[in-house]
Amino acid sequence: MKGIRHSLWRKLVVTLIAGAGFVLLYQATIFDSRYAARQALLREDVADPGPGTRLRFVATAYCKGDVTASGLAPRHGIAAADPDVLPVGSVVQIVRGAAGYEGVYTIMDTGPVVRGRRLDLYIWSCDEALRFGRRTVQVVVLRLGWNPAASGPSLLDKLLPWRHK
Repeated sequence: MKGIRHSLWRKLVVTLIAGAGFVLLYQATIFDSRYAARQALLREDVADPGPGTRLRFVATAYCKGDVTASGLAPRHGIAAADPDVLPVGSVVQIVRGAAGYEGVYTIMDTGPVVRGRRLDLYIWSCDEALRFGRRTVQVVVLRLGWNPAASGPSLLDKLLPWRHK
């Protein structure tokens, strides 16, 4: 019986089978990654807020007011949120969706219109706040409420997980 190294026909058949196997494997990988991306987007809409959680919010901007619900004067870096979703004192980072306004915000205010997954960012200029409009943003919760223990793990904690056990 002739081996595969002597038969051009057998080499061709083996090559075609291997090629078909790679194509099928590639297709399965594409379908899996699309499914995973859809699931990640769904989690952003329904996940409970907690340190390190990625969530999707609708962001607007405001420019008026003398004092926030926490008793401070409004300033850059302050946002309003529904206290049932993000309690006062929470720290969030806008990572996507608000070009020019990404960054860290502290929830120091509430409002009668800010209900559910809505953020209202303080912007000093009312013209700029109007231009901001309404945007869907991706938010990472850094701390939930005032308790520093409700913060997500630091980079050092992630690199050295055995430190606090």
